[in-house]
Order: sequence, then structure tokens, then C-alpha cells
Amino acid sequence: MKFIEELREGETITEHYLCKSKKLFKSKAGKNYLALKLYDKTGMIDGKIWEINSLIQDFNEGDFVKIEAFVGSYNGDLQLTIRRLRRSEKGEYNPNDFIPSTKYSIDEMFDEFKGYINDIKTPYFRELLTNIFIKDEERAAEFKVHSAAKHMHHSYMGGLLEHTLSVTKLCMAFADRYKSYVNRDLLITAAMLHDVCKIYELSEFPENDYTDKGQLLGHIVMCAELVTEESRKIKDFPKDAELLLKHCILSHHGEFEFGSPKLPSTLEAFLLYCADNTEAKANMFIEMADKDTSQGQWLGFNKILGRNIRRSEL
Repeated sequence: MKFIEELREGETITEHYLCKSKKLFKSKAGKNYLALKLYDKTGMIDGKIWEINSLIQDFNEGDFVKIEAFVGSYNGDLQLTIRRLRRSEKGEYNPNDFIPSTKYSIDEMFDEFKGYINDIKTPYFRELLTNIFIKDEERAAEFKVHSAAKHMHHSYMGGLLEHTLSVTKLCMAFADRYKSYVNRDLLITAAMLHDVCKIYELSEFPENDYTDKGQLLGHIVMCAELVTEESRKIKDFPKDAELLLKHCILSHHGEFEFGSPKLPSTLEAFLLYCADNTEAKANMFIEMADKDTSQGQWLGFNKILGRNIRRSEL
């Protein structure tokens, strides 16, 4: 199989991909065409079907498709001009080729993650984390392998665990730096919980798309609801601790424009936002560097970050 990251402009390919999006549009000349988003485990590429004829067989979003296409470019990004397409048949492709995964050991990351729960000195915070991530084995199993996002960052199997572990470590560093002013256990508990409900916001691979709950509520609200539900099961869980923990979660996107219901009003909430934002955006730089196979220092324009990305190798 020729993966998306291996495609080069000027090639003609015949290959299998997962069709995640299929949209019908009309050109300026009034002619119908199809715009597709095709995926494999190495990334995504746009595809256009300019001629909808007998060579383009019936297919739907979510189908694996076999295509014959020319690799061109548009606005600096590779784009496929698809000439032939049909549904892929079972046995023609390996499903694992369409499931991107973390490059780290999921089991080792989760063991490290669980170790940090034991470091929490506040009994009710430690019990809360134990109940959610250890005693609830079904939730733990989903958390270990889930994606952290549909597109933006850590959008691969194990990405949610990788991201949460990194945010937790950054928050530990912040807690040490500002130890006279920060409730360490509150900050670390919030870091470990802040994205856990992405297991309900996003569906499993290979779909990895927003669920109804994800569309209607979102992981931030669901995480706050989870804290409410689980804290009530713990005897004498302080109301103030529940309130401050939920504030950290509800404000961890930092700004209203980024979907945050509240702005960070405590130092712990602000530091969680900084750690989450830093880790997510650093991952965008890393993913671009990992996927680039050219010899140049400039890796291209990142639409989310709104800038050209450059290697800093000397």
C-alpha cells in the first residue's frame, strides 16, 4: 500500500483509502462535482471527482474505496483528481492501515499515568481518580486507546492518553514552580480529568467522528457532569473542592472563542489551560515535522496555527 504521506505530486496512483467525507458541490460553470476527504493511518488528503460518470460507482461516507487518481496540488497542499472509484472489497485492504496510532507504548504510558494517581495526597481526589481510571475497567480501556481529537492534535489511537499524560507532566512542573500559590493535588487531578469525556465525544476508529453527545454537549460539559456524578459517591467530598475542580475543567480551553464556557479564574485553572494549549500546539509542530520527508527546513503552512512552520535544526 502507498500511504498518503508517501504521495508525491505528478504521480498516478491506484490505491485504497477510507472516505471520511463526501460532499456534492456545483462549479462556477454549473457542473456538479464531488469533494472527498480520504484517510489512512498516515494522514488525510482532499480528493476531487470532476467527472461523475460510470467510472465512479456508488459509495458513501465511511466506506473504504479503491481509486485511480492523479496527484496534483492546490494552494500548496496535495490533492487527488479521481478518475475511477469503487467500494473496496473485503480482503483487498488491511484495516490496520487506516488506524493511526501513537508511537509510544500505550501500556507503558498508562502504567505511568496510574502511578501519578498514587502520588495524590488528598484522599478524596485520589479516590475520585481511582474510581474513574482504575476501578471502572471499561472506561479505562476506552481511555487508553481513544483519540484526542478529530483532526487538530493527537488524532490517533492512544492520542488521548498521550496528550493527557503530557498535560499532567506540564502541570506537575507548574505546581513545583508556583508551589507557594498552587494546590498541587487540585491541579494534577484536573489535568488527569480534563479530557476524559472525549471517549464519549468522539466515536472509535476508523470513524473517529463526533457523536450525538459530542455535538450536543461536548467533552467539557460531560467532564464536569462526570465529576459531579462521581464526587457524590465519595463520602464527605468537599463541595468547595468539587466546585474548584469543575471550574478548572470548564475553563481549560481558556477563551470563549475556543469553546470555553468560563474563563480561568483561579491559578490552577489558568495553569491547566496553559499546559493544555501548549501541549496541543506543540504536537501540531511535531506532527508536521514527523510527516515531512523533504530536505528543506520549511515544512509548510499550518492552517490551525496560521503560520509557516520551520525546523530549528542547526
